[in-house]
Amino acid sequence: MNKKVSSKELASQAAKALKNEDTSSIQKSLAAGVLSQRNPNNQTGAEMEDTASKVLNSNKYSDLTQSFAASLVSQSNKDR
Repeated sequence: MNKKVSSKELASQAAKALKNEDTSSIQKSLAAGVLSQRNPNNQTGAEMEDTASKVLNSNKYSDLTQSFAASLVSQSNKDR
């Protein structure tokens, strides 16, 4: 079980991003991960960790997209 979960505020922003038809596919993917992480039984997968890491290492993504990525990385599996 993961002791870290996404905050209510970030999960709310993620839900709004998923509903917005103008949201990019990468932001939607990260947003879905953030929502999934509200459940302490869920854990960020290796592929999503990699994607989130690439987003954080790039300056082409919005602050919100990077916030989603940071949340997912902070909840990643430390054993990987």
